[in-house]
Amino acid sequence: MSQCFVYVTASSAEEAGKIGRALVEARLAACANVLGAVQSYYWWEGAVQEDTEAALILKTRADLVEALTAKVKELHSYDCPCVVALPIEGGNPEFLAWIDAETSTA
Repeated sequence: MSQCFVYVTASSAEEAGKIGRALVEARLAACANVLGAVQSYYWWEGAVQEDTEAALILKTRADLVEALTAKVKELHSYDCPCVVALPIEGGNPEFLAWIDAETSTA
């Protein structure tokens, strides 16, 4: 199987945690890490915005990214949440096998 990290930003650590927990409970992700506050600068509705957000990193299988993205969009407070998948090119084989074992198709 092919695994990946999925990077998501959220309005707060609380929102990121709620989304991460829901994805792990649904077995769409094997693990969710909520990172501390990040300062974000981005274009939105024609102007540069500045916000404090939380970052969420998920470990999952590549074949679950579509279902995971749909669930994030369902739970997220943003109109257009950041959800991007980054392939894992290598690593601890036991850890990668654990990701496969702890996720299942939705």
